[in-house]
Amino acid sequence: MIRRNPSMSKNVRTWMRFALSLGFMVLVVGSNATAQDVITGDWTASVAHENSDKINLNFERRTVKGSKNQMGQTYDFADLQGLSREQILSGGPVKFSLVREAGRIDCEGSFQNGKGSGTFRFFTGNEAFVSAMKSRGFDFEENSNANDERHSENRLFAATTLNVTTALADDLLSAGFGKLQVDDLFKAAIFKIDSKFMREMKASGFPNLGMEDLVKARIFKIDADFVSQITQMGFDKESFESLVKMRIFKVTPEFLTEVRNEGLTNLSVEDVVKLRIFKIDSEFIRQAKAEGVPLEVERLVQKRIGVGRNN
Repeated sequence: MIRRNPSMSKNVRTWMRFALSLGFMVLVVGSNATAQDVITGDWTASVAHENSDKINLNFERRTVKGSKNQMGQTYDFADLQGLSREQILSGGPVKFSLVREAGRIDCEGSFQNGKGSGTFRFFTGNEAFVSAMKSRGFDFEENSNANDERHSENRLFAATTLNVTTALADDLLSAGFGKLQVDDLFKAAIFKIDSKFMREMKASGFPNLGMEDLVKARIFKIDADFVSQITQMGFDKESFESLVKMRIFKVTPEFLTEVRNEGLTNLSVEDVVKLRIFKIDSEFIRQAKAEGVPLEVERLVQKRIGVGRNN
């Protein structure tokens, strides 16, 4: 028997780490979230693309140990008080603010040739937000990271840049997916996970997905339509991980029709994934049959990798 592809779970983990790092690769600075402390750092920005109404804005802070932590997001100009596209294009000094329910980031600097830089100040201490979140079961003051002395402020900084709100918390809780953590709010904000998507996945036959699974679903574009497509392909009641594999290895209705027309009709998800991994298509199958190779997935794989006999 051919062993399962050892890179499968590694691929998923790598994609998860990569995708999650895009949203919050930072989070270091802070102590008591309700104290009126100020976090400072540097910002850089540029217009997302020509004629765009969006701006790429990155925040950078230094840790106590001197390392750099960065967080980048794409914002609408409407999100930034005091900054317009015209100001960026004309250049010169600027002052603007990112004001959210979790906190406020004031920025000062200048733009030249569509690119800007400067310094920022983050004002923590929105007690109303912290209290409202705590009443919903999300404790921003709880320090689950013993190595991060200012964990609470880090969370509030992330909540401000990602626009984590009490409305988001209420929406996620309404879907009835069980106990959620503060970090789940960040993931939901980054990957655009809301109660509508959660309910759709539940109705598609996946009632017990956790936030990590929902993140995978967003990364690999697994939604109700994709689940329906897989069912139409003849794979009913497959596990969520099977759907992830099919998406990763680009199992399509066209590919399935192609190999089934060559006589491979009784295929499992694992079989189809192997065919994709080893690039076994209709042309290869016809050639193998002409050489007397039995019409079995394992024997076709053996021929592809050059081992085994043809009879």
